[in-house]
Amino acid sequence: MQTLFLRLEGPLQAWGLRARWGERDTADAPTKSGVIGLLGCALGLRRDDARLRDLSDQVRMGVRVDLPGTLLRDYHTTGGGRFSDAPATSKSRFHDEPYIGGVLSAEVNNQGRIKVKINANTGEPETDVSTRFYLADASFRVALQGPDTLIDELARAVQHPVWPLFLGRKACVPATPVYDGAGQFDDLEVALAERTFSRRVLQAWERGRPNALRALIETVAGQGNRQYDNIGVPGCRVFRPRYVREVWLPLDADSGSINTLEG
Repeated sequence: MQTLFLRLEGPLQAWGLRARWGERDTADAPTKSGVIGLLGCALGLRRDDARLRDLSDQVRMGVRVDLPGTLLRDYHTTGGGRFSDAPATSKSRFHDEPYIGGVLSAEVNNQGRIKVKINANTGEPETDVSTRFYLADASFRVALQGPDTLIDELARAVQHPVWPLFLGRKACVPATPVYDGAGQFDDLEVALAERTFSRRVLQAWERGRPNALRALIETVAGQGNRQYDNIGVPGCRVFRPRYVREVWLPLDADSGSINTLEG
């Protein structure tokens, strides 16, 4: 089948499976919803576009973990603080007043000014606190299979994206071109066994070379582990289950080839 490869590599990546409100987790490998979101950016599809669900259904995904990365925890605050000596009151405030450190609300007055959220107890601008997890210095090779015309369209899109691409969370930008080649392969496992790696991966292996690489292969319902990262209703963050099986791809002494598409 026609197969598109993506190289997902950067200082930080975040692939949330259960991220809600103040707890933003990351899976240990790219999720399908995150990769479909990346492809949606390449195609210029908005996050609530129903075509994202169709795209999720039409492609099957496999991931090879070349570098698992290091789990990083970030104590994250948004808003809070004030940047003037104006006295604190519980009155409504707006984002263009001296209190510019607050979290913006969804409320807009009749002059079109956006209100700042005020903490009911302190009368100060509200602060949102969240715990966010990232994978630092990870590198993944993703294989996508589907109808030939669709895979060709996706290959063109990731090389000439409509919007910037990111690795799961908008703050996580790729360090290398995402497009990692294409070709014909019988199935996802055979595709991921192709011994093509990035320079970053081979450099990291000079300090310690693995004997095998972990791969996560999308499979039919009822086989493998179930996880909820198949897009259901894009605009409402509703996800459907899909099944993934884990395999280990042996790695002998030959390091394989370097991807020359990195530039």
